[in-house]
Amino acid sequence: MKNKKGYFKKVEGKWKLSLLGREAMAGLGFALPFLIGFFGIFLPMVIKSISYSFSNMEVESTGYVLTPAARGGFEHYIRALTIDPDFNRMLLTAIVDMITKVPLVLIFSFFMANLLNQKFHGRAVARSILFFPVILTSGVVLGLESSDLLLTTLSPEAISGTDFSTIMNVSKLLLKYTDLPSGAINFLASAVNGIYNIIIASGVQILIFLAGLQSISPSLYEASSMEGATAWESFWKITFPMISPLILVNSVYTIIDAFTSETNDIMKDIKNTIFGEVKYGFGSAMAWIYFICIGVILLVVGGIISRHVFYNDEQR
Repeated sequence: MKNKKGYFKKVEGKWKLSLLGREAMAGLGFALPFLIGFFGIFLPMVIKSISYSFSNMEVESTGYVLTPAARGGFEHYIRALTIDPDFNRMLLTAIVDMITKVPLVLIFSFFMANLLNQKFHGRAVARSILFFPVILTSGVVLGLESSDLLLTTLSPEAISGTDFSTIMNVSKLLLKYTDLPSGAINFLASAVNGIYNIIIASGVQILIFLAGLQSISPSLYEASSMEGATAWESFWKITFPMISPLILVNSVYTIIDAFTSETNDIMKDIKNTIFGEVKYGFGSAMAWIYFICIGVILLVVGGIISRHVFYNDEQR
């Protein structure tokens, strides 16, 4: 007898793992490190962080003591939102920076992925060069960049005048040769000035888009060319719909990356409040307000983009 729907089958009077059971055990083995880390390390810390945000901590010689915070435990949340002069400003700045940065990163990474998907000599080298900044800024180089060591190698004149002159030159060119509104011109000028940060933040997204482009069957483009479709029509009718699920993935990744960047002022403030000023309750409340804002933004963006995502029958 064999139980096809179960994880065990009976062979010669003995119960053994079926193929489905062996696959389930293999999957559990791969997921076991994550489960141990999540339930053994991450989840207890999350629960402690929640309890800290509703409590006042008093450090004693034998450890620490938590006492309930005032105003029903919401004292730290109210203080962060209504009393602290910097938190709301930094939160708004982080959201505005995310709104301006995410579209630029997605457009740049999608454009570069399309270029790197073409056949040309040195394609592997070009792909490595575009991903190289991600590796460099992941550790020691990022620490050097945020310190004064790199700034001391530049002249004061170059540091003070480069950003402003770049923005003014780009703005003048756009005003002279285009009819774009001033808001769009300022946006494009600031994007040109921040191209270094855009390239650094686009490495992973380029790889994801590139993998998606390479998974599109060439037969679709062959059929479209036989029907007389232009390259522009093939892009909007084939490439863009087929790559739309990865636009959702990269949007979520880029939003989280923008909010959790090491250069984010609000992240620095939360870290300094908890570990520098030893205000675990207030810092935890700030972190949870920040987390809730990120979650709401992800739900809104994910809900909007997912309505326009195309899934063909083979992918469902």
